[in-house]
Amino acid sequence: MVAEKLFTPGVTVIIPIYNGEADLPELIECLEEQTYDPNLIEYLLIDNNSRDLTAEILESATKQAAAKNINLNHLSEPNIQSSYAARNFGIRQAQHNFLAFTDADCRPQPNWIEQLIKPFINSQVGIVVGEIVALTGKSLLEQYAERHHLMSQQFLLKHPFGAYGQTANLAIKKQAFIDAGLFRPHLTTGGDADICWRIQQAGWQLESAPEAIIKHRHRNNLASFRSQFRRYGHSNRYLHELHQVDLMRELTLKEIVYRLSRWLVKELPKDSLKAIAGQADLVDLINTPIDLIGFHARTTGQKTAKLPEEAKQIEWL
Repeated sequence: MVAEKLFTPGVTVIIPIYNGEADLPELIECLEEQTYDPNLIEYLLIDNNSRDLTAEILESATKQAAAKNINLNHLSEPNIQSSYAARNFGIRQAQHNFLAFTDADCRPQPNWIEQLIKPFINSQVGIVVGEIVALTGKSLLEQYAERHHLMSQQFLLKHPFGAYGQTANLAIKKQAFIDAGLFRPHLTTGGDADICWRIQQAGWQLESAPEAIIKHRHRNNLASFRSQFRRYGHSNRYLHELHQVDLMRELTLKEIVYRLSRWLVKELPKDSLKAIAGQADLVDLINTPIDLIGFHARTTGQKTAKLPEEAKQIEWL
């Protein structure tokens, strides 16, 4: 039997941070628990104009990590308020040729980097997409998101225009950025799909790494849930203008009336009986109204979004 070829290149992990004081302690703990050789990893945490204690936490964490032989660095992108601009700043500072991305509200599992880097053994691969699962939450909206696998990358890998992954769990070879350009720094949403499509158009392959798992903290209140789906609508509009991607079907008043009527007359009584029998819970009972809230917010976002001219700009490495 031929032994599996050892592939352990240096990796730079890039994480944009905005007002991350609540998330940073757990995130940094997850980074410190990575099974990949710490001598081969540099972590670049880029503060993007935070107004809380992010800077102070990062300064302290940097010193503590150094004592543990972990290369954790606190950087800052103060000029452009955009996670994509912060990522570009990290890319320019990166010492390694393989770049992994995640976010402050994510919890990388111990073998995340180890699994995410494996597909790059194929020299034609320029992008690797890991999987995102929910951190179990207590609120109804968090339970709803978990049940519907809201951020699973598996749906994005089947996108009709082209496969892509979210930067919450993504790795890209530096040479791919050289060939296709960096993130559009003034874009506020949709940049994940945009960069993946541009890199594939430049001739690179995309592979998935389903065992490279990030756990994500979902929205736990209605305001942030609606904001998330409005941003998805903005993304639809931006990608339509940048890549001529089909716009999402819009929610109509007729559909709202029909689905709520069906919910009240058929679904709610049926699920209530199941709940009494212990076969359903509150999330099941209000699933349709939550669906409609998200759909309406996404429709509103798509209708109202306008892509600024500066957001079309691509930076180059």
